[in-house]
Amino acid sequence: MTAQASPPTLYMDRTRRYYLALGYENPYAWAHHESAPFHPHSLPLADTRVTLVTTAAPFQADKGPQGPRAPYNASPKFYKVYSGDTRQSHDVRIAHVAIDRYHTHMEDMNSWFPLPAMQRLATQGIFQLAPRFHGLPTNRSQRHTLGVDVPDLIARCQHDQVDAALLVANCPVCHQSLSLAARELEAAGIATVVMGCARDIVEHCAVPRFLFSDFPLGNAAGRPHDIASQEATLRLALQLLCEAKTSQTTWQSPQRWSDTDAWKADYANPDLLSAQELANLREEAERVRIEAKALREKTLQD
Repeated sequence: MTAQASPPTLYMDRTRRYYLALGYENPYAWAHHESAPFHPHSLPLADTRVTLVTTAAPFQADKGPQGPRAPYNASPKFYKVYSGDTRQSHDVRIAHVAIDRYHTHMEDMNSWFPLPAMQRLATQGIFQLAPRFHGLPTNRSQRHTLGVDVPDLIARCQHDQVDAALLVANCPVCHQSLSLAARELEAAGIATVVMGCARDIVEHCAVPRFLFSDFPLGNAAGRPHDIASQEATLRLALQLLCEAKTSQTTWQSPQRWSDTDAWKADYANPDLLSAQELANLREEAERVRIEAKALREKTLQD
């Protein structure tokens, strides 16, 4: 017998307690808005040019482990918006962000990068696929996201004459970055749907349309190795795009990750970690922070 679903994980509180336990005593201030812009989508879906926005990074063979079960790896991080041809296949990965590594293992790119599913539906005439998808950096600096990354993203979408965008989030900060982007895209006249697994972060930021999948972080496009789940998730996002009548409309996918919700207890939970484990994680966090800072500074100087 399947247990009744439990409430969504509160990622803002969970990560706050986690970093406090690691010794970081200045909790992160998440982006917060009471309302959101809303651009009603009136075109028939078949006539709508849709793009994909991702926080996944192109695979770079010289940047360390990035495949299934890879540890957190800051080396493949990107710090500038990039674009890719939607007519081609792409290898984009999420080892550089803080997904749930306990319950999902980065084995199926389609669970975080729905371009193949979008290609299939576009071929069927369900919608028109924009010529490019776009990668948006995961940036803790909200000022940089809003002042640099998002204007670049909007310019690229406008160049491609995009009508709508699906923004697929991965880690907690990914959810915030894409939520900020959705707000600005909407204000620029491009309808949006954020697809994600961190409901509290997205709704705290306030977005026009949000499709919430109560799955471990890193699976906003559907269960791995489950084409039916992935296509159903994509179709639900497209339905939300067309049917939402007001801003801050959240739909929850009816899909369950498993028969129980025990997985929700494990992500960044300091209550389940020993003092030695916390000390090791603090050391790793400092190493990654320094590495990422140096990479960011070098990238932005180039």
